[in-house]
Amino acid sequence: MHFSIPETEVRSGENGSTYVAYNIHVNGVLHCRVRYSQLLGLHEQIKKEYGSNVVPSFPPKKIFTLTPTEVEQRREQLEKYMQAVRQDPLLGASDLFNSFLRKAQQETQQIPTEEVALDICLSNGQKVTVNVLSSDQTEDVLDVVATKLDLPEDLVAYFSLFLVHEGEDGGLTFVRKLQEFELPYVSITSLHSTQFHILLRKSYWDTVYDADVMDNRVGLNLLYAQVRSGFVGRTVQGVHLSSRVSNQTVSDIERGWILVTKDQRRQLKSLQEKGSKKEFIRLGQTLKYYGYIKFDPCATDFPEKGCQVIVGAGNNELNFHVKLPNEQMKEGSFKVTRMRCWRVTSSQVPMASSTNGPCPSAKCDVKLELAFEYLMSKDRLRWVTISSQQAIMMSICLQSMVDELMVKKSGGGIKKMLRKRHNGSTQRPDCQQAVKSPPLLDSPDQSCEQIIKLSTKLSSVSLRGISASNSANDMGAIDFHGNYAFEGIGDDDL
Repeated sequence: MHFSIPETEVRSGENGSTYVAYNIHVNGVLHCRVRYSQLLGLHEQIKKEYGSNVVPSFPPKKIFTLTPTEVEQRREQLEKYMQAVRQDPLLGASDLFNSFLRKAQQETQQIPTEEVALDICLSNGQKVTVNVLSSDQTEDVLDVVATKLDLPEDLVAYFSLFLVHEGEDGGLTFVRKLQEFELPYVSITSLHSTQFHILLRKSYWDTVYDADVMDNRVGLNLLYAQVRSGFVGRTVQGVHLSSRVSNQTVSDIERGWILVTKDQRRQLKSLQEKGSKKEFIRLGQTLKYYGYIKFDPCATDFPEKGCQVIVGAGNNELNFHVKLPNEQMKEGSFKVTRMRCWRVTSSQVPMASSTNGPCPSAKCDVKLELAFEYLMSKDRLRWVTISSQQAIMMSICLQSMVDELMVKKSGGGIKKMLRKRHNGSTQRPDCQQAVKSPPLLDSPDQSCEQIIKLSTKLSSVSLRGISASNSANDMGAIDFHGNYAFEGIGDDDL
């Protein structure tokens, strides 16, 4: 997740005094508004719980009122602090940190704790309405949805809640996976738009796990609905999510996310008419792009600057459908195991009606980029950049792929991806918490032999996306984490 504090506000307190509020954005959207004293209180709690040696440095108190320059310096320091805490495997998953963000989100949006009705969309277009508390966190809401659908407790970890945006043509854009530090009802309500929905969808990538889901009637129906809707066409014109009743296999087919030949389409139609859901899904598993998430058209600098691209995430890779400047179409894939590191950056870009240079946020667009360093051949690394408003969602997809690899490599299954503590919070698996990022190679020009020496020493997998300051544009200005999944290859593997 991309944490930033791009702006501050001077607000009035209860006694008429004023104070500086720091606006914490997640993925470019305001999550909460907090005071310095609140963040200091969080810092003191974390330090008491985990010790001073693991907590990042915190900007010191000031005796006198801060000047505008000092406010800006503190904003930058607090932004770095929030990013450092979130990126730490222990602190970022702690209940202290996540409960602080949930409480701050609720206070910022001024939504009282009360029982509310929340609509959850399924991949077939149907809605499930559940009664929850407005203060219920993501995991609690997911549990309530599972109970409403009669989905067994041991299958809940196979599904997640996603925030999606519905276009005018009925097509869906994935905004993000709802996280443990947010309140779904508050998140959806604060958007003030009927075009945003919360969608229940499978949250794993490895098709091996399909067998577990299909053994249960409810799990089978959910998976069938997702897969079937991806085969038939890119979008369904004029039909909206709230009114569509088609059948995650189902929706992926209808959107054109999975490629199908005429013969395969006939087979799928026959299986659908017979109600042979398991056979339908098994045939779907053999098709190209099964289980992928497709993103909106965007821009890339690969193979050259100015190329338009449609990116898909799945099968431990990012797939590119690139339109070159000469109108020629090319397709290729980037394996996650050959990404040495990656980062997400954001920057403020003046709107057409605004002047050049720094500008108020109201007159700026936020530009998001995902950049990863890729092993093109045994001795050649190259940066590839994607400019997309869904860059953070792409990063989340990459991270979850590697999380699966890590769990699988440690001998576990998807149920170990997240586990509940006794107090109800969630934490990452032991194998992930124990992992620290390996040292990076000194230079992109290192030899294959050095790369292989690095990768063969690693016994587990970890890849951590990097959140950069919204003012950063230079790759060299940012710290990178290494990738335990990074593998040395030969030219004949390309």
